[in-house]
Amino acid sequence: MSQSCAPDNEVEFQLPHIRLSGRLWGAPDKPLLLALHGWLDNANSFTPLAEQLTDYQILAIDWPGHGGSEHRPGLYPLHWIDYLYDLELLMDHLSEEQQPVAIIGHSLGGIVASAYVAAFPERVGKLVLIEAISPLYEFASKNNQRLRNSFRDHALYLKKKHKAPAVYESIEPAVKARVRLTGLDAKWCRLLVERNMHPSEAPLAVGFSWRSDPRLKLDSPLRLTFEQVDALMTEHSGNTLLITGTRGFSQINKMLVKAEAWFDQLICVELDGDHHLHMENAQGVGSQITQFLS
Repeated sequence: MSQSCAPDNEVEFQLPHIRLSGRLWGAPDKPLLLALHGWLDNANSFTPLAEQLTDYQILAIDWPGHGGSEHRPGLYPLHWIDYLYDLELLMDHLSEEQQPVAIIGHSLGGIVASAYVAAFPERVGKLVLIEAISPLYEFASKNNQRLRNSFRDHALYLKKKHKAPAVYESIEPAVKARVRLTGLDAKWCRLLVERNMHPSEAPLAVGFSWRSDPRLKLDSPLRLTFEQVDALMTEHSGNTLLITGTRGFSQINKMLVKAEAWFDQLICVELDGDHHLHMENAQGVGSQITQFLS
């Protein structure tokens, strides 16, 4: 696989438009699985699952603006469609030496992977979706307000962007804040926060700062309508495993009827766990993925 390697299974990929960081587990002679993380997470979120999928090589990338990857250039608002281009160029890069036999996508990563495989089913043999089914959608009547909200948030961001980032004595306040926000166990929150923060680069400031792109928290300027998502996902030919958590996002279960109509080949499994069940129930998720891939 053509990439630069660093200690502790860290990898980097210089794509035509951006540099991506990630982590790589497993021997190079094993089948490759490409793992795509969720919003405000990073490649570390797949550490527990990689320990279960020992018959495979696992490549987990940091999306742009997450973990160690570059931020998108410019100051414009971000949109999930951008990740489709990242994935396409990464797939091109990987295909030069080792094409992934499957893509595993959690949350945002699953949204992107599902849309990508719907459009390009020939690029990957199997798809694993964890707590994700399709791109998000809403009524067209909300377009005006969403655009106004996005512009308002972005204007505030531009005013604040020149301020020095907050510096924390340790990562623990951020870990505790994430525990309160998500309910995820502290050890898993720490695993995520460790990669999304770094030692402060501010002069005379000793501590840690966020390295995530602050634009990730701004409202998206546009969301697809159901008609658009329905047209994209109908006759989705990817061989797909959908894994949901008993305490995951309830709206995913509400979409199962639509999903069963969209996918030609879909296996649905519900396991004990919340939205990050691939971390807290890695053994169960790993077992289902191994069975599906075999």
